[in-house]
Amino acid sequence: MTETELVVLSAGDAALVLDTAGPGVPRVLHWGADPGLGPEDAAQALDATGRAPDHQAGSLLPSQGRGGGWFGRPVLAGHRDGRVRPLRLELAEPVAVDAPDGRGGTVRVRARDTGAGLALDTELEMTEQGVVRLRHTLTNTAADPYTLEVLACVLPLPAHAAELLDFAGRWARERSPQRSPLRHGVRSRESRRGRTGFDAGLLLAGTEGFGFRHGEVWGVHPAWSGNHVQYAERLPDGTTVLGGGELLDPGEVRLARGESYRTPWVCFASSGTGLDGISRAFHGMLRARPQHPATARPVTLNIWEAVYFDHDPERLRAAARTAAEVGVERFVVDDGWFRHRRHDRAGLGDWYVDEKVWPDGLRPFADHVHALGMQFGLWFEPEMVNPDSDLARAHPDWLLADPDRLPYEQRHQHVLDVAHPDAHAYLLERISTLVGEVGVDYVKWDHNRDLADAVHDGRPGVHAQTTAVYRLLDELRRRHPGLEIESCSSGGARADLGILERTDRIWGSDNIDPVERQSVQRWTGLLLPHELIGSHVGSSPAHISHRRTELAFRCATALFGHAGIEADLSTWSPDELGALTAWVDAYKQLRPLLHGGDVVRADHPDPAAWVHGVVSRDRSHAVFAHVQLDTSVTENGAPVRLPGLEPGTRYSLHVRPELSAPEHTWPAWAKRAAPLTVTGRYLARVGLAAPHTANRPGHALVLEARALPPAARTP
Repeated sequence: MTETELVVLSAGDAALVLDTAGPGVPRVLHWGADPGLGPEDAAQALDATGRAPDHQAGSLLPSQGRGGGWFGRPVLAGHRDGRVRPLRLELAEPVAVDAPDGRGGTVRVRARDTGAGLALDTELEMTEQGVVRLRHTLTNTAADPYTLEVLACVLPLPAHAAELLDFAGRWARERSPQRSPLRHGVRSRESRRGRTGFDAGLLLAGTEGFGFRHGEVWGVHPAWSGNHVQYAERLPDGTTVLGGGELLDPGEVRLARGESYRTPWVCFASSGTGLDGISRAFHGMLRARPQHPATARPVTLNIWEAVYFDHDPERLRAAARTAAEVGVERFVVDDGWFRHRRHDRAGLGDWYVDEKVWPDGLRPFADHVHALGMQFGLWFEPEMVNPDSDLARAHPDWLLADPDRLPYEQRHQHVLDVAHPDAHAYLLERISTLVGEVGVDYVKWDHNRDLADAVHDGRPGVHAQTTAVYRLLDELRRRHPGLEIESCSSGGARADLGILERTDRIWGSDNIDPVERQSVQRWTGLLLPHELIGSHVGSSPAHISHRRTELAFRCATALFGHAGIEADLSTWSPDELGALTAWVDAYKQLRPLLHGGDVVRADHPDPAAWVHGVVSRDRSHAVFAHVQLDTSVTENGAPVRLPGLEPGTRYSLHVRPELSAPEHTWPAWAKRAAPLTVTGRYLARVGLAAPHTANRPGHALVLEARALPPAARTP
């Protein structure tokens, strides 16, 4: 550990420069692309900014009372039964820094305001991938209770940040991008639904016209699964910040003397090479976690769209045999296995195997699945309850609600108060017992409604609910170390780094239509790598959109994710099952690349078609997809440029026919007997002739590239 005044953290292509001289909380002098500051240069950074030493610009916790003052959105606010004291936080001890050269580092700050009765501990970490994680812990040191209203994490943006990218979204159409200028004032994206939300993910700022492969970009993501806020603010003096944190309801956090509140980690990433650089940083950070899935992501079949609530053991035994024949590695029984659950209006919360449907219990069926060489998965929705259930009738006091003013029912459900000790104990006992007795390898953990009028012990309850769910998941994993868990929330409404500390993948969307899924997976993939996003081959027509698509396009779409199947295979022809088996084989062959390489997305000039792929870290192997999503305005598609390869390396390219449109749509070069060989520089700058799909939406051309031996390379 060292003590210093100017701190430079750098990793990846990012850097953070901090002025820690005090007396107030440290200031960020630079965050973004690494300017190459060494220790001998850092001393010039303070003068170079032209800031007065006590100015609030760049402060990790700006307030109105120091220097030039802060008149933006409050970063810390609260009161003592209506009484307030202006903040004067000062360092309580020298800032502690641990910063290995070029590999990020950590900064710990302890600040106090004795007069206001508050203590602040700040943790800042730059990971080896260049992601900055920031969180604050606020402690009440006075005798009177302190009601916390706001505690956010912020980092400054430079003046040349000019545009914002955030997301709209709804059920079955998660994370739809929208761009706007970065204007004066606040652009705030907030979720008050008690869960992350269909429109949540990253809030991004960038230089004018930034894209996937160009421009400077900065992003923020609160690693929290409850109410939250992400925002960008530009003040009249030009000061601009990117911020985020938990969104607290009035009175939700009230601290007695000695009690503390800790914010969730808020994650910030920057890139000098466009959105792909943001993804590279986040994906690398997630893959470096000790709990990141270490085994090959199994091909997963879920029975929901095959049978819905119509569970028949013999039919499902046959389905499991077919699944094993096509190469499935995990078989998941979805909603409908427990008591009274013949439809979605009853039974939720009664976590006992339905003896009428499964007279021998689920263990024999799980054994059957295991004997076929597959893992066994089971669906739960622990946080919800149907009013028509034994649980709700026996324990109406377990609802997350004011008992005299119940919120509206959504999907015939209310929310179970997981923070209620008895409800928490019931869920833990039931799920843990079933996992052990049945032999469950995998839990699909669903969450299908918003938390409306959430009341716990007479106070706002979203914070308590979220932390209680985290504790429940943590304890289940402690009891069952090999158990894997999927986070599903009406599809992709709870896809955040808080829930992914405790789960192994998210369900990207309930909509398996591959045209819709291309967009959902692209924008969800800004934050999450492919192996954490469940992506299945569904039926045609799709159950939600009713769109008809070719099997090859469904397979090409599901390939770029944690792949699986969601369909009634008993209705498929032998040719279709053969094609599906070939796709499963291709996925198994390519998944080390798909789940370990760098995601790349071309800034393709034709909005009707997208080009994306994955390139291995050593740049020796890649797979790309050209996907036609709409009819093109031009007769011939734009050249297909393939980014991310080593410029001077010569690559051999060939089409993966089991994942591509029919051969008559291929460009001429793809039909030749010998593979095309060309340099990475040519592929990135010039590209290849496009397939003949300009008038054929719902088709893909999937290419595999392999580096030729060094003798074939050019300078």
